[in-house]
Amino acid sequence: MMEFKLKGEYIELIKLLKATNTCETGGEAKMVVDEGLVKVNGEVENRKRLKVRAGDLVEFEHIKISVIPE
Repeated sequence: MMEFKLKGEYIELIKLLKATNTCETGGEAKMVVDEGLVKVNGEVENRKRLKVRAGDLVEFEHIKISVIPE
């Protein structure tokens, strides 16, 4: 499991996918969210601009990202 240290209150879902190098581009991040391939806290998430906050768990393919406060 990967940990992402959150600076501030939240990060948008597609920006998190780019920041963790889970997706190479913003376009790719938008595409995988649109296709329903990303889960947040165990639920499929289709909102690209979802505010991901500390304590959330994001899953894409075999990668799990735990968002923790900085």
